[in-house]
Amino acid sequence: MSFALVIGAGPAGLMAADVLASAGHKVVVVEGKPSPARKFLMAGKSGLNVTKAEGLAAFAAHYDAGWLAPMLAAFGPDQVQAWCKGLGQDVFMGSSGRVFPVAMKASPLLRAWLTRLAAMGGELRTRWRWNGDTFDTPDGVQALHPAVTVLALGGGSWARLGSDAAWVPWLRAKGVEVADFQPSNVGLRVDWSPHMARVYGQPLKSIALRAEGLLSRGEVVIGAKGIEGGGLYPLTPALRMGARLSIDLFPDLTPDALQSRISKLRHEDSAPNRLRKLGLSPAAVALVMECARPLPAELAKRLKSLPIAHAGLRPIDEAISTAGGITRAALTDDLELRSLPGTFACGEMLDWDAPTGGYLLTACLATGRHAGLAAVRYLGKPATTP
Repeated sequence: MSFALVIGAGPAGLMAADVLASAGHKVVVVEGKPSPARKFLMAGKSGLNVTKAEGLAAFAAHYDAGWLAPMLAAFGPDQVQAWCKGLGQDVFMGSSGRVFPVAMKASPLLRAWLTRLAAMGGELRTRWRWNGDTFDTPDGVQALHPAVTVLALGGGSWARLGSDAAWVPWLRAKGVEVADFQPSNVGLRVDWSPHMARVYGQPLKSIALRAEGLLSRGEVVIGAKGIEGGGLYPLTPALRMGARLSIDLFPDLTPDALQSRISKLRHEDSAPNRLRKLGLSPAAVALVMECARPLPAELAKRLKSLPIAHAGLRPIDEAISTAGGITRAALTDDLELRSLPGTFACGEMLDWDAPTGGYLLTACLATGRHAGLAAVRYLGKPATTP
């Protein structure tokens, strides 16, 4: 009996498998790790942000790959929320527009998803590690001969959870163009002086960060290795290219309004005391003393654009996601590999980049669905989609 093979049991792979099984096809999902969707589960430990509730144009603008637009239009924020509810997981929207399951965790959603897939006849085989042609399994080397294959092997970050990019040389050897992986949504390396140690682990709140024309409002944390946090992540494309970083510690004040506050301070106070009296937190005071001593005469200007000398992004395996992957030129509009007919790819294997905040997961689901539908068409049967 012919069957469809999905390699990789993360969100993109499971969505492709769901589409294929919903269309009535026998589906075998193989996963190299002992259990599926490990990165998905890890992301959900602090609250699973499934998508961002905003207009489609604004949503799609957060991606660096315009060719994802039709896939996001077909399965964007509204569809992700409906999909969660279809699995029995109600969602709610936070004040920032981010959408979460009411249960917050990823595990209930994953369990419901796997249950539905199994009920449709989908088969999950774990500890089956693809080596480019065959599989290393607990029972030795195995070969499979599917009618169609969907690759959903992840990007190049969080190798311990399965996204180790081991597939890159195998696909390149088969003529598939793959752009080198680079870190994205990752911390910034900063070589602090010893006096910063006293504020390690402390946040910088209510700030704005800028790099090469990009602006982000959000929180970051000062750590021994540098700066980390959601406020930084949207800037990683520019920082990856060596852009300078500056922080506005008073984004809701104009320079003149801030200067007016500064002019009312006692000149005989020490610099740290003056900064504290402006309302800066201990972490922000330490940052100013680290990056702006001696304090300039035009202090307002400096506090509105505090330069942060950095040594680039943290290593790729510390990154939440990666840029790079299978290039657009290597794919048809159906996400079929041009050099490997009948093989489709989806998720973070593809060359696209986006910030956290629901954008990563939505694109994985959308591309998985798109590849699954294309695989259904390849097999010649009409599709019914989840």
